[in-house]
Amino acid sequence: MKSAVPALLFFASTATSAFAMLQQGCGGDCAGCHTLTVKEANALLTGMGEVKQVKTPPVRGLWELHFEKEGKKAVAYIDYGKKYVIPGPVYSIATRSPITGEAPPKPAAKKVNVSAIPLADSITMGNPKGKKRLFVFTDPDCPFCSKLHTELKKLVKLEPDVAVYIKLFPLKMHPKAYDKSRAIMQGSDPGKLLDEAFRGGSLPAPAPQGAKGVDETIRIAGTLGINATPTLVLPDGSVLPGYRKAEEIKRLMAKKKK
Repeated sequence: MKSAVPALLFFASTATSAFAMLQQGCGGDCAGCHTLTVKEANALLTGMGEVKQVKTPPVRGLWELHFEKEGKKAVAYIDYGKKYVIPGPVYSIATRSPITGEAPPKPAAKKVNVSAIPLADSITMGNPKGKKRLFVFTDPDCPFCSKLHTELKKLVKLEPDVAVYIKLFPLKMHPKAYDKSRAIMQGSDPGKLLDEAFRGGSLPAPAPQGAKGVDETIRIAGTLGINATPTLVLPDGSVLPGYRKAEEIKRLMAKKKK
């Protein structure tokens, strides 16, 4: 999203997905032998929002869904096999533009009060006395968290005045992450154990005393509206979900400096 490479990968993956679905779909007019009602779409997407409309987009093998969640409108796509959901917009390779009109504007970064995030129950990287405090909510079973962790190690070398506070935030979608987080926080060297977890190594069995800090982080994340990993909270309180490279994080910290 932040560079040409992810955009090219997005275009390539979209084309590949569409081709794969055409290969597996029926011949001729696929729309004639596949149907999807609004009621059925809502049943398929239970918990993801309310589907308001189902349309047939220019891309064969997909349905276009217009839905709302918490007052926000969005577009997504479902393949004719009703097995996969593709978040919109879908781009045309020929025009490099969304097939459903203009791409939605990027929402402004949400801000939170950083003083509401305790330094306790954190794994610290970089300069403990650094004036720039970066909070990172991470999950030991999240592959993008693992990638970001590598970038954080680069960041503390690029920016000697940054203190990175890693908050273990196990997601429910990763059933083993909670016990891993407990085991990490109860260890004598949580940073080393987190590295081991990201490498796929074995961790000691969790003990009861390792639960309080993890539970508190889960509570705080909920209070702040953080529900995904990795999520970064910059020194000015800007909340940035997703993987970022070290150079980009440094630039964003400098740009949003108070």
